[in-house]
Amino acid sequence: MLAFKLAFRNLLGAGLRTWLNVTVLSIAFVVIVFYNGMLDGWNRQALTDTKNWEVGFGQLWHPNYDPFDPFCLQEAHAPITGKLEELTQAGEITPVLITQATIYPQGRMQNIFLKGIDPNQQIIKLPTSALSGKTDDVPAIIGKRMAEEAKLKPGERLLIRWRDKNGTFDAREVLIVEVFNCNVQSVDTKQIWIPLYTLQQITGLQNEATLFIAGSNFKKQTIAPWQFKDLKYLLREIDEIIQTKKVGAGVIYGLLLSIALLAIFDTQVLSIFRRQKEIGTYIALGMTRIQVVAIFTIEGSTHSLLAIILGSLWGTPLLGYLQNFGIPMPKYVDSMGVSISENIFPVYSTGLILSTVLLVIISATIVSYFPTRKITRLRPTDALKGKIQ
Repeated sequence: MLAFKLAFRNLLGAGLRTWLNVTVLSIAFVVIVFYNGMLDGWNRQALTDTKNWEVGFGQLWHPNYDPFDPFCLQEAHAPITGKLEELTQAGEITPVLITQATIYPQGRMQNIFLKGIDPNQQIIKLPTSALSGKTDDVPAIIGKRMAEEAKLKPGERLLIRWRDKNGTFDAREVLIVEVFNCNVQSVDTKQIWIPLYTLQQITGLQNEATLFIAGSNFKKQTIAPWQFKDLKYLLREIDEIIQTKKVGAGVIYGLLLSIALLAIFDTQVLSIFRRQKEIGTYIALGMTRIQVVAIFTIEGSTHSLLAIILGSLWGTPLLGYLQNFGIPMPKYVDSMGVSISENIFPVYSTGLILSTVLLVIISATIVSYFPTRKITRLRPTDALKGKIQ
């Protein structure tokens, strides 16, 4: 208790020097919480949106299907039979057929993926109900990015050319019935969605699919030859991106924390140099060298406690505001190819805050201890004469 009283008295007596150190350390504390909270919020939003809009609760892939190889689509399909047909009728999975196609908006040529999906599916958030209307035209829905890129609006017609199962080219106009707003680019960019039975008919792939999207009631299983891909596999790219961002962020706030700790280190060295007689007096009055070291170490580490208190005072309203209203993202993020919304809402978990508090306190304590080690080799008479080496 005496060590804490002396530490607080000495810190308050140092005046401006103490509060400069505390302010810099509080900035480092808030920045660490903010940046990690932003990345956790982005991660949660990206995972949730990708799950809701694209992958559902897992997928069953045809063994030849590779989402990064468009040339595999000619062979990546098989009939919907047996158990797959039962699960589809029960609404536990929904089939998707994918093929390559070419569109000609305003006389331009553009390669796209033409995807067929059941208009009555309820597994993902795609507004497929718009495809169920009765019309002489083939209804199609597209995302906002696709609409902007091809300069398309609802009600416009678009010429699409594709190859059927025999490799024969065919073409037909589709009617854009809806443009949906989605944060997941892999269901938006260069994608056109039409009714599943229509795509099966025009490609000659009756009752066939490329993959199945699983709902919440589907029991995770592989149905030969279809291969089940769980959420961990389907969302691994997002996790890898977030982890990479965290490493980069660690370098940034590590430098900021190092600056604050360097200031504490310099303060400790200066304090020991200027208070040599005080150290000798403590030892002469009967304190052990370990106790004197403890006083100076606690004094240095107390900077971190004051920094956490100060950071909480000005950081809580700031971080709370960002959590409620979000952090606006620049428009160019649409070209990054990553699931990211217009605003990121940070998530500040209890574990994040506690781990940051421990990081700041432990780092400040270690930095405060190193300059005090020479006290253990000090003779009281030398200290009283001001002869610390």
